[in-house]
Amino acid sequence: MAYRRISNQVAVGGAIVVVGLVLLANSTGLYDTSGLFRYIPSLFVLVGLYALVASGFRNVGGPLVLIAVAGAWQAVALDLVTGSQVLSLWPVLIVILGLSVVLGRVRSSVEPVTGDRVDLVAIFGGRNARVTSNRFTGGAITALFGAVELDLRDVVELEDTARINVTSLFGGAEITVPRGWNVQIDVIPIFGGAEDERPRREIEHDRVDLVVSGFCGFGGVSIKD
Repeated sequence: MAYRRISNQVAVGGAIVVVGLVLLANSTGLYDTSGLFRYIPSLFVLVGLYALVASGFRNVGGPLVLIAVAGAWQAVALDLVTGSQVLSLWPVLIVILGLSVVLGRVRSSVEPVTGDRVDLVAIFGGRNARVTSNRFTGGAITALFGAVELDLRDVVELEDTARINVTSLFGGAEITVPRGWNVQIDVIPIFGGAEDERPRREIEHDRVDLVVSGFCGFGGVSIKD
């Protein structure tokens, strides 16, 4: 039996749902979950680690800073160190930022995608990917306090309408498509925007090449060529 890999978007959404259920149980008095609040910083540490792994360690600056800050916050919450001791270690953040710059120079700034689907997540950082295969069917983009740039201009074959689901919260997604593509946007914006920034042309075919759907809150989704 073949098993499908859980997408980054499903993993992030599932984690948010779990946190929401814990908060709901406490606010409604259904169950006392206040003891878990002490470990909230550990959740941010996990988010930072997940962002590192999901980006293939191409996005390191934001996640490393998040891990360092949340880790120090957790240590103070557990009374392992004092707040003054943590503040005395603030130069560590400068070291982390320096390392992120070095690692960013070592690794390619543009991430090649060789498959026919994309699954990109940017959390407290950025992702810049380019689909290098001729065939493309769609995928998912998740940007939480980050930005994703996806380039589809190398795609020359579409067996059917490609579909990309975007979740952008305090972040943005920019999708660059071939000039002749007909793109349909079905993104729900809340205190944000979703638009096709390409100039209109006199000759356009009726067939929809790409459908961009999803949700955008306090951010933006844009289509370019």
